[in-house]
Amino acid sequence: MISRRDFLQVGMAASALLGTSGFGSWARLAAQQALTQDQLLEFDTFGNVSLIHVTDIHAQLKPIYFREPSVNIGVGGNKGVVPHVTGSDFRKLYGIEDGSRSHYALSSGDFASLAQGYGRVGGMDRVATVVKAIRADRPDAILLDGGDTWHGSYTCLKTQGQDMVNVMNALEPDAMTFHWEFTLGSDRVNELVEGLPFAALGQNIFDTEWDEPTDLFPPYKMFERGGTKIAVIGQAFPYMPIANPGWMFPEYAFGIRDENMQAMVDEVRAAGAECVVVLSHNGFDVDKKMATVVSGIDVILSGHTHDALPEPVLSGETLIFPSGSNGKFVTRIDLDIRDGRMMGYRSKLIPIFSDVISPDADMAALIDEQRAPFEADMGQVIGQTDSLLYRRGNFNGTWDDLICDALLSEREAEIALSPGVRWGPSLIPGQDITREDIYNVTSMTYGKAYRTEMTGEFLKVVLEDVADNIFNPDPYYQQGGDMVRTGGLGYHIDVGQPQGSRISNMTLLGTGEPIDPARNYVVAGWASVNENTEGPQIWDVVESHIAKMGTVTVNQDNNSVVVTGV
Repeated sequence: MISRRDFLQVGMAASALLGTSGFGSWARLAAQQALTQDQLLEFDTFGNVSLIHVTDIHAQLKPIYFREPSVNIGVGGNKGVVPHVTGSDFRKLYGIEDGSRSHYALSSGDFASLAQGYGRVGGMDRVATVVKAIRADRPDAILLDGGDTWHGSYTCLKTQGQDMVNVMNALEPDAMTFHWEFTLGSDRVNELVEGLPFAALGQNIFDTEWDEPTDLFPPYKMFERGGTKIAVIGQAFPYMPIANPGWMFPEYAFGIRDENMQAMVDEVRAAGAECVVVLSHNGFDVDKKMATVVSGIDVILSGHTHDALPEPVLSGETLIFPSGSNGKFVTRIDLDIRDGRMMGYRSKLIPIFSDVISPDADMAALIDEQRAPFEADMGQVIGQTDSLLYRRGNFNGTWDDLICDALLSEREAEIALSPGVRWGPSLIPGQDITREDIYNVTSMTYGKAYRTEMTGEFLKVVLEDVADNIFNPDPYYQQGGDMVRTGGLGYHIDVGQPQGSRISNMTLLGTGEPIDPARNYVVAGWASVNENTEGPQIWDVVESHIAKMGTVTVNQDNNSVVVTGV
């Protein structure tokens, strides 16, 4: 008898051969420069259940530019496999023609020139058009939001997430899970969640006092669609109190909680679920491992690490679908569920090309309403860029370089440290830099720019600790994100070495001298998880720096990272 895994592998091979993922069709049309909205949304309806997945929107209401990573290193069993394949290797793997629209959507090479030709991506009014089109075809489709939704923009910060809540409520998802939302503080999160007209899920969100699940965040929700029962289990970001300030949400505990996840899968199966979907904010590699540890999961909708893949990945007996970030993609998945099991699937990663997809009028009006009180302030032009500004990859992007330059200059520091976060749109050469653009890469509720002294020894400890969070060969010890960005500090990193032995050749770039373990260095940084951090807000620091420059040309000499062991 054919095993479930063999069955899924056969199904995936047929999908690739027949183009049932939908990727092949839009990729070919994009290569021919002939893509239309109808072609982009075309889908051969399949089975009896449809899922719609969005994730990591990071409060981007309007169309943006967003560059995919050129460096995404996998370690251990994930070395050299997707999503840790980039550039020309990625395009070759999926048969993507160089210079095509699909190259632009899914890869990083020649980004600035392709962006000028193909335009912006995303925009929640365009996302609404796509969602409505899917619902017109499959009215009972289940729309699921993977989290990192109420964070990442000027208006989201100023309204404490209300703009995104209003927009997402209009989109009418069926459930969501969480990460950065908790940095609004537990009081505000509780207030917003209590008012949601859809499920707020998190099987791994526990009460710290009693170490028990919370009533506000149920572990799962059951749906009846297409004559079958589907369970959606929520998985919030596991490392909240480590990666973000735990003092902002002290009553909540997180963690991966495999045993509880298995218990929830068993519980919903016993209640008649014929399909189990995990709405996850673990990150892709963690999801891959979880799929081999927890049995009985059919589909994982993966978020947090911002990966976008045109085909799902099979891990164990589970299909994993990542859907990118910043509103750049929507994933549709059709499932054939019969006789208590998933018999097949068809999927499509839909890129939100803003010049191809027409905006939904009602959503566009709502977005403009949310933004109207802030337009004058956030639209102020601070400078212009001659450089491509992007952030996405394991090490410094040019936005990170610019932020580090600002910290070095405005805070009169020898070394700058900037967090290795993956959110934030790109700007192409020749664009104005507005106040909104600066907030798009800096806005958070703990954004004060500190100035302190650190010994060379302590700096190495910081780099080693972050490196282990990123490059530990066991995904369960990874926390997503990327290496801390550095300014004025160069180093070598061997990602294949064990903890404590990855960092070497640390250099103070201003003088060329080796970092002295015993010497104190003036260090400026931001996004400290420590309570009562003092200093100006990072967006003000960056704005002051850009205003003085006028036209920005990023000086990448302020960081020097040599990577080995890849």
